[in-house]
Amino acid sequence: MAIDRHDNRETLEEGEANAIGTQYLRADLLPANASEQTKVLLRQYLDQRILFYSKQSKEKVQEIRQRTDELQDALWQSILPTARSQPGPISALVVSGMNDVLNSQGYVQAAWWNRIPYPAWALMAAIALCANVLVGFGARNFQKNVALFMIFPFITSISFFLIADIDSPRGGVIRIEARNLITLKENLSAKNSASNSSLKLR
Repeated sequence: MAIDRHDNRETLEEGEANAIGTQYLRADLLPANASEQTKVLLRQYLDQRILFYSKQSKEKVQEIRQRTDELQDALWQSILPTARSQPGPISALVVSGMNDVLNSQGYVQAAWWNRIPYPAWALMAAIALCANVLVGFGARNFQKNVALFMIFPFITSISFFLIADIDSPRGGVIRIEARNLITLKENLSAKNSASNSSLKLR
C-alpha cells in the first residue's frame, strides 16, 4: 500500500516535469511579449515546485502553496489574451499545455495527501500486538533465550518504521526527490543563458 503510493508520487513528479518542459517549448508559439512573460513565469513556477518537494516547515509549505497559486493565476493570465484574440489550433495547443501544467500540480498534491488511512494503521498495530502476545505466551525458557524472543518485536518495529517512512513523502529517510524537475531547471537555465549570449553577440 505504501510502496504503491510512493511509486505513484514519483511517477507524478516525472509527469509534472514533462508538462512544464513541454509548455515552456509551446510558449514560443505565443507573440514575443507573451512568450517571454510566460517563460519567466514558468521558471519561477518551476522553482516553487522544486521547493515543494524539499523538506520544509509547515509555515514554509503554506507559503510555497500560496506562491504557487499566485503563479498559476499569472500563468493563465499570460496566455489568456492571445487565446481570446487569436483563437485557433495553435492557441488551443498552448492552452492545452497550460492545463496540463496546472492539472499536474493538482494530481501531485492529491497524491501527497493520499496517505495510509488511520484504520489501516490500527489494524496493523492490532495484528502486531496479537502476534507478539502469542509469541510471549508460547515462550519457554525465556531467560535463556532473551535475544531470540526479542527478534520478532524488533522486526515488527522495523517494518512499521519503514512503512511510515515510505508513506511520508516529505519527511523521513526515504523521500520523494524532485530529480526530473531539477534536471529540467538545469536544462532551461542552460538554454536561457545560451539565448542571452546570442542576443548580446547580435
